[in-house]
Amino acid sequence: MRRFLRPGHDPVRERLKRDLFQFNKTVEHGFPHQPSALGYSPFLRLMAIGTRSGAIKLYGAPGVEFMGLHEENNTVMQIHFIPDQCQLVTLLDDNSLHLWSLKQHSGASELREEHRFTLKGPPGSPPSATQVTAVLPHSSREVLYLGTESGNIFVVELPSFRVLEDRTITSEAVLQRVPEDYCNRRSCELVEALREHPKNPDQILIGYSRGLIVLWDLQNSKVTHYFLGTQQLENLYWQRDGSKFISCHYDGSYTQWPVSSDNRQPEPLENVVPYGPFPCKAISKIYWQTTKNGLPYIIFQGGMPRASYGDRHSISVVHGSQQTAFDFTSRVIDFFIIFSSEPTAEFDDPSAMVVLAEEELVVIDLKTAGWPAVHPPYLASLHCSAITCSHHVSNIPLKLWERIISAGSKQNVHYSNMPWPIDGGTNIAPDPPQRDLLLTGHEDGTVRFWDASGVCLHLLYKLSTVRVFLTDADPNDNMNTLGEDEWPPLRKVGTFDPYSDDPRLGIQKIYLCKYSGYLAVAGTAGQVLVMELNDEDAEHVVDHAEADLLQDQEGYRWKGHEKLKTRDGPVRFEAGFQPFVLVQCQPPAVVTSLALHSEWKLVAFGTSHGFGLFDHQQKRLVFVKCTLHPSDQLALEGPLSRVKSLKKSLRQSFRRIRRSRVSSRKRRGGSGNASEMQEANAKFDQDALQEMELAPVQRKIEARSAEDSFTGFVRTLYFADTFLRDSSRHCPSLWAGTNGGTVYAFCLRVPPAERRMDEPVRAEQAKEIQLMHRAPVVGILVLDGRSTPLPEPLEVAHDLSKSPDMQGSHQLLVVSEEQFKVFTLPKVSSKLKLKLTALEGCRVRKVTVANFGSCKTDDYSENDLAVLTNLGDIQIISLPFLKLQIRYPCIRKEDVSGIASCVFTKYGQGFYLISPSEFERFSLSTKWLVEPRCIVDMPEVTSNNHVHNKSGTENPARKS
Repeated sequence: MRRFLRPGHDPVRERLKRDLFQFNKTVEHGFPHQPSALGYSPFLRLMAIGTRSGAIKLYGAPGVEFMGLHEENNTVMQIHFIPDQCQLVTLLDDNSLHLWSLKQHSGASELREEHRFTLKGPPGSPPSATQVTAVLPHSSREVLYLGTESGNIFVVELPSFRVLEDRTITSEAVLQRVPEDYCNRRSCELVEALREHPKNPDQILIGYSRGLIVLWDLQNSKVTHYFLGTQQLENLYWQRDGSKFISCHYDGSYTQWPVSSDNRQPEPLENVVPYGPFPCKAISKIYWQTTKNGLPYIIFQGGMPRASYGDRHSISVVHGSQQTAFDFTSRVIDFFIIFSSEPTAEFDDPSAMVVLAEEELVVIDLKTAGWPAVHPPYLASLHCSAITCSHHVSNIPLKLWERIISAGSKQNVHYSNMPWPIDGGTNIAPDPPQRDLLLTGHEDGTVRFWDASGVCLHLLYKLSTVRVFLTDADPNDNMNTLGEDEWPPLRKVGTFDPYSDDPRLGIQKIYLCKYSGYLAVAGTAGQVLVMELNDEDAEHVVDHAEADLLQDQEGYRWKGHEKLKTRDGPVRFEAGFQPFVLVQCQPPAVVTSLALHSEWKLVAFGTSHGFGLFDHQQKRLVFVKCTLHPSDQLALEGPLSRVKSLKKSLRQSFRRIRRSRVSSRKRRGGSGNASEMQEANAKFDQDALQEMELAPVQRKIEARSAEDSFTGFVRTLYFADTFLRDSSRHCPSLWAGTNGGTVYAFCLRVPPAERRMDEPVRAEQAKEIQLMHRAPVVGILVLDGRSTPLPEPLEVAHDLSKSPDMQGSHQLLVVSEEQFKVFTLPKVSSKLKLKLTALEGCRVRKVTVANFGSCKTDDYSENDLAVLTNLGDIQIISLPFLKLQIRYPCIRKEDVSGIASCVFTKYGQGFYLISPSEFERFSLSTKWLVEPRCIVDMPEVTSNNHVHNKSGTENPARKS
């Protein structure tokens, strides 16, 4: 039978691969990109957010998340929950309405799109006749009222979306009861707001943009009351008992209107311009909330004086003598108030205000004095400062985890202790099997520690490196300090702050040792900080050391930015990770690679000029190695320099391609006449343009010239205890790979523990490997005698890994952008290679070792390489035989920033940025899968006129 099997086809291995590998995009962490609409169901206690790309996301208790996507990818304009139902309606900017339902399937709830509908007018009518501007789901749960630009209100049956033409409320019918002189001055224009009477479902309040407001009787199809406003209307809000309502207007005023039981023409009770008398911005939304103590909460968006505060994004809360204008750092999309929704309750008694801003979600506790913010358990604003790098650490020891949480809790003292108020649904996902950290470096010099164990990405702790340096801003500045007589009473809220004091502060590399608690971070201006965890505030001097990476070179002049200036004397640090030594690279170029060995107390760092090794126990530089090639002038310009122009880089690309073509023709010994040369040049131009595509379809590995720019750029650093000099003695070593395809290996002599402070660490270069194709080296790995990757520092000491096999021969795996190559150690002779680019036309962008466990048995697991390419594919390659196991499309090849931001975990999961504010989480493993699994049960309806209905019925409608 073996004769008939395809070469390399092994049925047993194929079955095992199915048990090991499976690709899933599981959950989106962070804040939705470009939110456009907000909805809330007090019945389900769920919040919905719509985006400009047509996504709709539902959130409840932590871990309760649902997502749907409209096929049209149009902007979601409005979201309305159907009262007392597990359903909601969305309105898109193409004027289409969509009905969504939460249905139970396989023991969990799912969000599904049931129906879609577009309101159409009679033939020949203008689009404005049916352009929906206001939506009111009626409490009967049978119909929707749709206000339009024409002033007409259409009635649509649910769930069929059938238009009930005989119940249409026309603007002509409304104007019949309005005084003639008012009608002559003002037409109805568009419907701005529709509100159902809180005590009488047969009456609805209709507000028109020109200021006219009418109370319409649905049973008798007539106007019972009309309210003649003189200002352009923005919104309406009923008071709880239905005796009064509030209208807010374009001129920054709001008006309180009584609704009498007789048919007398009502006059406004009061008209208030909160921030007058000067011209003010519109008040676009208002709430009037009653309380037991008699003082109402008046909460409104906008209304600021135009001249001085027209650029502010504010929501004001007024309660008796207390008044605060919350000043948000980005535009307010919408907001809602959480208050008592029991029909029998006499008062609103508001508890929280939930504000969706363009860049973050802010929740304000209205029960606690001072109205503090509530720390959100999800929807974190990841991009409060732009993310510059990421680092994932799996399986954090409990002690380190608790110390990080303790440090973070001391930073959160200004937050409210209120439980999260949006708590609908039940999370039924299993508890995470381990504690995982995702560390993000930011442009403002901060590192944020996120709990990435489960569905909710929750901020644990924020570390700032700014205090070490002298910057223009004082870290003790308080943006919220206001004078006692300050008016308007503005108060900054939110964490979104995209402006960095100095771009040189940006964090480029992070390395955390979870066993020792040592942390190394490196930045844009060549700064490398080594930190340790301290549970208390401390004040100490940060030791400084300089690493001159050009010490043996002459004729080079750095044209980039200067290094950051450091503070003299002791610096006060809060509890958490505190720097104790700073290594400053010279020239102060971006740190491109970083490695920390906490057992040997060594940190290695690399830039575009070379790499160095620092002993952070003795606080002494061990050595530096310059990797510059004589032609590496671009490496001296720096990332913030304007010297390098697009024209120059394009010219160099064309020259490089032309050189390689000419040299290949010379090797072939070809010669031709002028016409052949012209044809060759034309073909070259066409080929050159094809070469510049983001992802070549197919390309052979081509040897690169040593004159290519940035060949000395250090891409990867790696510590290993292996056989470097001979096969009888192993020793500590440091490996470095560059952009020019060179691998350097240094033997290290680390003194034993008892003499560690007395004797210096010594280093000596032992090997230098030059890959023939000169492709950038993106990964280096040493395999022990069992072909297993060497364990992490201190992993064996903590009994979390087997000791490496030092009896068999070790192997060196070098991963370049274009191929994988295995060498024997210590001779460094080539043993095996896999050429990736020659076959698929792709390049390696990220590579890591991941452990894959079988979903069928706990007894089997294996280590493989997880590889991300520039085409956005993820490939799993076996160790040590370098066989391609499976390939998955993951990221669009055009999404260059998404590919660059990808980070793999140790157990076959990964994260990448799908927008500046969102991580997409994916899994390659059948065993390790973190995804939302939750259920929303329909609560019992307490009101007499509502019928109880279950949400768990199955529906064959398609799943979105």
